[in-house]
Amino acid sequence: MVVIAEEHTTAHLRWAGNALTTNGTTEGRSLTVIAMADGAEGTASGVVSRSAVTADELEPLVRAAEEAARGSRPAEDARPLVGGPAPDPGFTEPPARTSPEVFGAFAPALGEAFARARAEDLLLYGFASHDLVTTYLASSAGLRLRHDQPSGSLQLNAKSADGRRSAWAGVPTADFTDIDMPALQDRLVRELGWARRQIELPAGRYETLLPPTSVADLLIYLYWTSDARRAADGRTVFSAPGGGTRVGERLSELPHTLYSDPGAPGLECAPFAVVHSSADPWIPAVSVFDNGLPRSRTEWISRGVLNRLPTTRHTAEVTGLPVAPLTDNLVLDAGGTRSLEEMVADTGRGLLLTSTWYIREVDPRNLLLTGLTRDGVFLVENGEITGAVNNFRFNESPVGMLGRASEAGRTERCYSREWGDYFPRTAMPPLRVPEFHMSSVAPGV
Repeated sequence: MVVIAEEHTTAHLRWAGNALTTNGTTEGRSLTVIAMADGAEGTASGVVSRSAVTADELEPLVRAAEEAARGSRPAEDARPLVGGPAPDPGFTEPPARTSPEVFGAFAPALGEAFARARAEDLLLYGFASHDLVTTYLASSAGLRLRHDQPSGSLQLNAKSADGRRSAWAGVPTADFTDIDMPALQDRLVRELGWARRQIELPAGRYETLLPPTSVADLLIYLYWTSDARRAADGRTVFSAPGGGTRVGERLSELPHTLYSDPGAPGLECAPFAVVHSSADPWIPAVSVFDNGLPRSRTEWISRGVLNRLPTTRHTAEVTGLPVAPLTDNLVLDAGGTRSLEEMVADTGRGLLLTSTWYIREVDPRNLLLTGLTRDGVFLVENGEITGAVNNFRFNESPVGMLGRASEAGRTERCYSREWGDYFPRTAMPPLRVPEFHMSSVAPGV
């Protein structure tokens, strides 16, 4: 048996039209019990999860998981439970909690931003959230692990008084002490100024500068869909034409290194696997039998070459690849040193995106994704922003994008607009991508 207990607390602020609208805290508890039952044909698992569990509900929950295991077919991914290190000394300590005090330095700066926006005839909308989750993981194999995970984000949207111009910024933070509100507001005001001149452009292929947040939007999806089993079965962009996977193949001439590391500074996450279900349709490269499996730095792409694909212990045996559990952060680094602003200044003619959204998969065989631009697409001419252009629907593969990228800038922490609520710990560089495919104009977006 494996038991995962999670204690959640959240503090949040929400504002609209230069005024706070809501603020408060929430708290919750969830308990997942994973029972294993041995039978003549193999080992089956049963998973039962509940929220707001009390002490009196523990035994019924365990019995329900045992019954689910006895009624299930043997699990293909069944493996011996992970043994572990000595129990975490904090395992029996109370959970960590957040509170409105986390906004102690941020809230006054937000008030000053409201005053400035009113003086400049602009409107600010947004949301600030701080989550703290304490996870306790225990098993009948002796695991007694604990991890405290803080996650925070600021999403800020600035609009002109007539609502015709809009700019967005998203920032990750662990504790809201590192938020530079004046600098963020300067950036949004500058983008609203660029948007005073409106330029109509047709669909087509353009040299495009993607900020780190948009790079994260695309590469998180790549990461989630890159599991080794589906690649070995011939179903993804990482499948080799004659069978097997593309591990060892060069994907990019730039020295892109895409990696996960639970100890990455500013992106720290659980150093062990926490898996609530083996039947996750979004992220299939997980197994409840791997709960507690140690995570370490893993280079998925090493200097442009596909190096690893996510595996469970089971899929590692099936594919012959090393065990490589998914980890809750992602970093892309190609050794670049230039900022996005420096890359803009070195652009003859191209587009500068600010954010993308509504990203969906079109074709898994080449990982073709479609999505929309939002809150500012700008025309760059001779190193200067000359105006805002209409929004587009784009069709691009993140694998093809990495292969065509002609420049990668300086890697920095960023917040994915599309997936940040689910996967907030990323660091990406801005990318220069020739022939980025703006497949159609998206009026009214």
